[in-house]
Amino acid sequence: MSLDVDQAIDRRRLRRRVTFWRVFAVVAVLIALAGLIAGAGGARYIEKSTAHVARVTIGGLIRNDKQRVEMLEEIAKSGAKAVLVIIDSPGGTVTGSEQLYNALRKLNEKKPVIAVVEGSAASGAYIAAIGTERIFAPRSAIVGSIGVIFQYPNFHQLLQKIGVDVESIKSSPLKASPNGLEPTSPEAKAAVASLVADSYAWFKDLVKERRAMDAATLAKVSDGRVFTAAQGLPLKLIDEIGDEKAARAWLAKNKNVPADLTTRDWKGKSVGSEFRWLSALAPLFDYAGFSNLAAALSNDSLLRAAASTQLDGLLALWHPQLRN
Repeated sequence: MSLDVDQAIDRRRLRRRVTFWRVFAVVAVLIALAGLIAGAGGARYIEKSTAHVARVTIGGLIRNDKQRVEMLEEIAKSGAKAVLVIIDSPGGTVTGSEQLYNALRKLNEKKPVIAVVEGSAASGAYIAAIGTERIFAPRSAIVGSIGVIFQYPNFHQLLQKIGVDVESIKSSPLKASPNGLEPTSPEAKAAVASLVADSYAWFKDLVKERRAMDAATLAKVSDGRVFTAAQGLPLKLIDEIGDEKAARAWLAKNKNVPADLTTRDWKGKSVGSEFRWLSALAPLFDYAGFSNLAAALSNDSLLRAAASTQLDGLLALWHPQLRN
C-alpha cells in the first residue's frame, strides 16, 4: 500500500517537472521569436499590420521607381484601411508616370485610394492623380498640363562657329537622331513627332476615361495649359476643393474609414536621393567662404535639378521656366 502511494507521488512530481519544462520551452521559443521579429523591424511590421490610413507622398520628378511600386504592393497587403496619395510634383517621364499610375490602379482594387494635391499635380503627376478614385486640391493648387514634350539642345551652329565638325557613320539616317550635334532632318523631326503624338493620344484617352469627360471638355483641358484647382473643378479635373482633412472626412462618410483612425507615413526612396552626397559638401564650401554655393548644395532644388539631367525619353513635365 505504501509503495503504491510513493509511486503515485513520484509520478505526480514527474508530471509537474515535464509540465514546467514544456512551459519553459514554449516561453523560450516565444522570447526568441520576439527577438527575431524585433531585430527584423518587428515593431514596424506590427505597426503596418494594424488598422491605419496610409499616407504616400509623391514629390519631385517622377521616374521609374521599382522600390515605390514594391511599397505600394506592400500597402495592399497591410492593415491600411485607405490610402492618401499626397502629390506635389511637376511630372516626369511618361514611362515613370505610367508605372506609377498602374501601381495606384492596382492598389485601388484592394483599398480606397484618394489623391490630395498639395502644390501641383501637373503632367505626369496628374497621370498619377487620376490613378486614384477621387482628387482633392486646395483652390490655388496647380493641376493639368495635359501634354507630352520631347526636348533636346542643338549645338550645331555653335560648333560651326568655333570650327568643330562632328562626323558620324550610321546604319540608317534616323539612327541616333536627333542628337544635337547636327541639323535635325525633317525625317527625324517627323519620327519624334510621331512618338509625341502617340503618347499624347494615350494621355488624353486616359483622362477622358478616368474623368468621364466629353470631347469638348477634353479638348479644352488638353492643350497643355495648367489650371488652378478652382478652375479645374467645373472642368472635372478634380473632384473637390479641399485638403487632407477634407479627404479624411470623405473617407469616413463614403468608405467607413473612421476620421480619427491613425495616419501613418509610408516612405520609399526619394527622387534625387542618389545625389544626397552633394549636401555633405556644403559645410566645406561654407568654411571656404562660398556661402551661396553651400546654401545651394543644402537645398533640395539642386538635387532635383541633378536628378532632372537623368530624365531620358518623352516627358510629361511642366516647367514654366522654359516657356516664353
